[in-house]
Amino acid sequence: MVRHIDFAVVKCVLVASPGFVKDKLMEYILSTERPEFKPLQEQKSSFVLCHSSSGHKHAVTEVLSDQNMTSRLADTKAAGEVRALTDFYTMLNSEPARAFYGPAQCLAANENEAIDVLLVTDTLFRSTDIAERRKYVRLVENVRGYGGTVHIFSSLHGSGEKLGLLSGVAALLRFPMPELEDLTLDDSDSDSDDNNK
Repeated sequence: MVRHIDFAVVKCVLVASPGFVKDKLMEYILSTERPEFKPLQEQKSSFVLCHSSSGHKHAVTEVLSDQNMTSRLADTKAAGEVRALTDFYTMLNSEPARAFYGPAQCLAANENEAIDVLLVTDTLFRSTDIAERRKYVRLVENVRGYGGTVHIFSSLHGSGEKLGLLSGVAALLRFPMPELEDLTLDDSDSDSDDNNK
């Protein structure tokens, strides 16, 4: 771990587990005389110990959603992603005409410069289909160009997995666009084909 991570630039390291595993790990790291642990010992103030219900990957989302952790991790990317996804679900429940997911709806909202916050998974940028990759790169550039916020979610994180289940792309709009509810994937493909001609 020490070979691959520069702990001088890391803002925070979460150490979470059920029970006392996290405490024993930190005790071991801080008390050992092994030279490879020296960078960890120098950055011990960046380590945050917290409780989780399990040791599985989904527990990361649980920890990042905890109110006590939110204040301590306010400036980290992962906390921002969890907050953005939570805001999306809240908007989807309260004002469904301002929260959409799926390529057709997000691309149509982009044409009207209506996207305030765009949520995209990194798998769409790593797609082997070059046309698909370009489509999402263009979408991100357009949204940033007219002042929108873009969150690119890691597919390895719990929040990225949840977004992936919603097609990998979602948007919070600046104003309601109920007409987007009737769009299908076919509508988007025919529009993009017309734009490419």
